[in-house]
Amino acid sequence: MGIARLVAQRSTCSRRRVGAVAVLNRRILATGYNGSPRGLADCLEIGCLREKMGIPSGERHELCRGLHAEQNVIVQAAVHGIRLEGADIYCTNQPCLICAKMLINCAVTRIFYLEPYNDPLAAALLGEAGIELLRLKTGDLFQGNAGAGGPL
Repeated sequence: MGIARLVAQRSTCSRRRVGAVAVLNRRILATGYNGSPRGLADCLEIGCLREKMGIPSGERHELCRGLHAEQNVIVQAAVHGIRLEGADIYCTNQPCLICAKMLINCAVTRIFYLEPYNDPLAAALLGEAGIELLRLKTGDLFQGNAGAGGPL
């Protein structure tokens, strides 16, 4: 999880910095942070479209220049030909509905997160798909309780 927090620092979102890491057998498969697609201007440069439009957090995800950290993990894995099936995902924030559906289709096993995100449908679909959604406390990062095999 410490690596997910570090990756989040690369975020180009002016509203929230999110990082994600895909791990299988204690090996990092891919990382991602939230921000604009490669080569395009980001919100730190041109301002946040969602703020300008007064869109509250959790609504109208399609009205954003950026991709979510979980989406970027999936994209990076795909670009490099890496399967995410059976992987654990470590996210600084609980995935939204869109990301949850994508992670379900990737057949990940568990999702560890630090900060909650009010999206009950995302949590319900993950549960229905048999994917564990586990909230970690900051203290867990230092106690070896960040999933099977200890903290990452």
